[in-house]
Amino acid sequence: MKIVIIGNGMVGYKCCEKLVAKSSQAFQITVFGEEIRPAYDRVHLSEYFSGKSADELSMAPAQWYADHNISLYLGDPVTSIDRSAKTVRSHNGLTVSYDYLILATGSGAFVPPIPGVEKEGVFIYRTIEDLELITAYAKKARTGAVIGGGLLGLEAAKALLDLGIRDTHVIEFAPRLMPRQIDDAGSKILQAKLSALGIKIHTATNTSEILGDGQIEALRFSNDTILNMDMLVISAGIKPRDELAKACGLEIGPRGGIVVNDKLQTNDERIFAIGECALHGSMIYGLVAPGYEMADVVVSNLTGGAKTFSGFDMSTKLKLIGVDVASFGDPFIQTTSTRTVVFEDCHKGIYKRINISEDGKQLLGGILVGDAEAYNMLLQTCKNKVVLPPNPEDVILGARGIEGDSGAGVAGLPEDAIICSCESISKGDICNVVNNGCETVDAIKKCTKAGTGCGGCVPMLKDLMVHTMKSQGKYIRNVLCEHFDYARQELFDLIRVKELKSFDAVLDTLGHGDGCEVCKPAIASILASLWNEMILKKGNDTAQDSNDRYLANIQKGGTYSVVPRIPGGEITPEKLIVIGQVAQKYNLYTKITGGQRIDLFGAHLNDLPAIWEELIAAGFESGHAYGKALRTVKSCVGSTWCRFGLHDSVSFAIRIEERYRGLRAPHKIKSAVSGCVRECAEAQSKDFGIIATEKGWNLYVCGNGGSKPQHALLLAQDLDSETCIKYIDRFLMFYIKTADPLARTATWLNKMEGGIDYLRNVVVNDSLGLAESLEKEMQFLVDHYKCEWKEVVDNPELRKRFNHFVNAPEEKDPTVKFSPLREQKKAEWK
Repeated sequence: MKIVIIGNGMVGYKCCEKLVAKSSQAFQITVFGEEIRPAYDRVHLSEYFSGKSADELSMAPAQWYADHNISLYLGDPVTSIDRSAKTVRSHNGLTVSYDYLILATGSGAFVPPIPGVEKEGVFIYRTIEDLELITAYAKKARTGAVIGGGLLGLEAAKALLDLGIRDTHVIEFAPRLMPRQIDDAGSKILQAKLSALGIKIHTATNTSEILGDGQIEALRFSNDTILNMDMLVISAGIKPRDELAKACGLEIGPRGGIVVNDKLQTNDERIFAIGECALHGSMIYGLVAPGYEMADVVVSNLTGGAKTFSGFDMSTKLKLIGVDVASFGDPFIQTTSTRTVVFEDCHKGIYKRINISEDGKQLLGGILVGDAEAYNMLLQTCKNKVVLPPNPEDVILGARGIEGDSGAGVAGLPEDAIICSCESISKGDICNVVNNGCETVDAIKKCTKAGTGCGGCVPMLKDLMVHTMKSQGKYIRNVLCEHFDYARQELFDLIRVKELKSFDAVLDTLGHGDGCEVCKPAIASILASLWNEMILKKGNDTAQDSNDRYLANIQKGGTYSVVPRIPGGEITPEKLIVIGQVAQKYNLYTKITGGQRIDLFGAHLNDLPAIWEELIAAGFESGHAYGKALRTVKSCVGSTWCRFGLHDSVSFAIRIEERYRGLRAPHKIKSAVSGCVRECAEAQSKDFGIIATEKGWNLYVCGNGGSKPQHALLLAQDLDSETCIKYIDRFLMFYIKTADPLARTATWLNKMEGGIDYLRNVVVNDSLGLAESLEKEMQFLVDHYKCEWKEVVDNPELRKRFNHFVNAPEEKDPTVKFSPLREQKKAEWK
């Protein structure tokens, strides 16, 4: 059977792959591709700007086609189809006959008919060649714009930022960004996040003309305003590539697209159409997953099956410029028989909306912006009509939902639930391969191809794998990575027993290979938690999952922040004056934080030691805002000033902060002390929080005020100060010794078998007999605390590290400039 495939994009390649995998008979396959390289991953195209090469984006090399007897013609598009003779003719004059023809011609960029669109400096965002042209032109541009506020448009805006164009604009005709995926409220949250990154958003804006003498100089909008511009990228949508089909008499939809039936046949039963060129049920599917499903339907019919295409769920999860955005089911549904639950946090930039049935039992759809961690489980709950919990809001508001951290959530799904939409892999498929010996995520990927598309289902693959193996009675070893055959907790104990104090020593003694981005920060964190040594020594600083290299957070614009510790938020007038003088002297932006201290932004790398020298002389210490360490212990004014205060919360907060300052952990730690149950210090949203009672202190643990809010839980009540500190010692050391890398205390507790009751038994009742050793280990860390910045200030060799240019250590970064911001200085890149 002779099969010709026109188009070598992702869907055309997938069709080849499925033909090879499913066929029990010999096919003579010929593929024509318009581009000069084999199919590549267009979903992750923007990663080309982050350093990913064309080879890394490739779906398969040309040799793969040859190995499977597929004739591949690249850079040679088909120019005509002769349906009577059943042949196609290519641009280079090649004529090939077919028994079946598959049109996978995809789509092209829709270019609005704007006068001046042909000018130099105007680009489309579609192929690797487009990206190469944009990269070259951006070197001489200072201002750039993107027409289109959808997915590809926002990716193009990210590309301009990555290319160093700080003045980047997005122009969207609709009244909101991503109008097909999110609602007005979600769009406002997204727009605020993008604006904070320096992208200027223009919604409800229509471009009427591109100005310039042969080269773009400005844009004129329909309201006659003008925006000066050096380059423009157009990403205003797609249009199906149906010109070949139209020329040979195939039926085309009124707005384009090759009309197909449920078998994806055109009005010529020998010709199929799949992907973005196909019009099924008046719908063009612009995602890769339905394209893959279409390829599977065609291959099934060509190999004796009878599979049909009945539409496809357009739920999607994206990460746009570092911002999670997702929609599933029917995200916009609003009828009298539905109810909507909305969580909106404008401060943290999080928006979650779920649409539920009137009886509260069925999830019908939703939108997630800023935090889409629960997307996979929400999608499965929606698609499989899983009954919601008694309080439906739990699915978006915390750990009581059905997110399946331990695998319990996915375990409750039916066997035919589609876990990987890109490859149509079900829960049953995954469980079967695990039962047959695929006991790593990589093995599951190789065996089923699940997780090899967009990658969004990978967490669920792991959950299913663990659940299936546990159901077989197998012991699950949570090894750190391929370079260490130990879990983090095992490595913690081994490093302590063997007294290893550098990553190289740990790798040589306990691991193999060269290490990776997973194990390096985890080992560095263990070393910091165990020995409390100066972080800049022995190379551990560059391995950390934080900004320890320069003991400061690098900020947008290339400058650094300076955050002195202010225990309990208490500060003298003299110290306030010093902070003001330092900020004024070094042109720093100042901000009082929610953790009751003062952040100084905009510091040059060269100036950091001098700034800290002045602050340390005034009695300040490092606030560890750059490390996975204790950040702040917030407090109210307590009984000293407040008529409701029961105890001196300020003094206790200072004592707590000075005890645990510099403590390194798997993730950052925050705390607070409230002087009464009015909770002005917000202690119940912290990793550990203390609230005064008439009989003493109540100790709460494992709260999280981050992207996934969770209240802390009561560990012990009515404690005296010494007992409270003793329990905190035990709690923190137990967390440091047993948590996974980068796990906040809330996540750690959620995954702990037995939950808060088990933790209370360990910490309060000493059920494991560890209390004494945990307290001793904490005291060791307390006794060995040193201010890292004081050590830098006093050490000439360490101070030499803090310069932009090795050959000109006195020079400052010339690309940093300052502009006024509410009467302060704001650092920016030129």
